[in-house]
Amino acid sequence: QVQLVESGGGLVQAGGSLRLSCAASGRTFSSYTMAWFRQVPGKEREFVAAISGSGGSTFYAPSVKDRFMIARDNANNKVHLLMNSLKADDTAAYYCAADPTRTVVAAYYGMEYWGKGTLVTVSS
Repeated sequence: QVQLVESGGGLVQAGGSLRLSCAASGRTFSSYTMAWFRQVPGKEREFVAAISGSGGSTFYAPSVKDRFMIARDNANNKVHLLMNSLKADDTAAYYCAADPTRTVVAAYYGMEYWGKGTLVTVSS
């Protein structure tokens, strides 16, 4: 069982940057693929980025590639999402997720454990 708690959401102007963090419980954090998803009310949850347990592999949705960066700190059981050049379309609730078996590419299809989310609002 993994518990995930996101933080770092807030209001930012278009073109600005924001860093989201996710703190995970559990002793085997480094064995989990971690990912970020986002969801706008009334729409399906959307894959954003994933990172392998070692941090050596990452995968991004085309809409955020070259603007967002996912990173992890296995010593402190955390994963981060650095978001640059934010657009109004990036406004959403952002969710941290973990899975013990998914690859970074397969994370797109869903993860086993989820946080409760943190809201990001980008003003234009």
